[in-house]
Amino acid sequence: MLDPAPLPPYIADLSDVGIAQQLMAEYGPVAAEEAAARAGQARNRDNVVQFCRWRQVARLVTLLEQPGAWGTIH
Repeated sequence: MLDPAPLPPYIADLSDVGIAQQLMAEYGPVAAEEAAARAGQARNRDNVVQFCRWRQVARLVTLLEQPGAWGTIH
């Protein structure tokens, strides 16, 4: 059985892609962990909006770090 394709990330704001790229350039292979840490800090401050944003950035970084294409290829 084939592995299901990952769901495409939800990108609320185009600037999130730039943030993901910046984190990847600055933190390299631990960029997703940095975004997750920032999500944790936002959660500790009870900032739900920023928590959700940083979690999505972490997911986006994880997806961008994968080699090859993802999703349906036509």
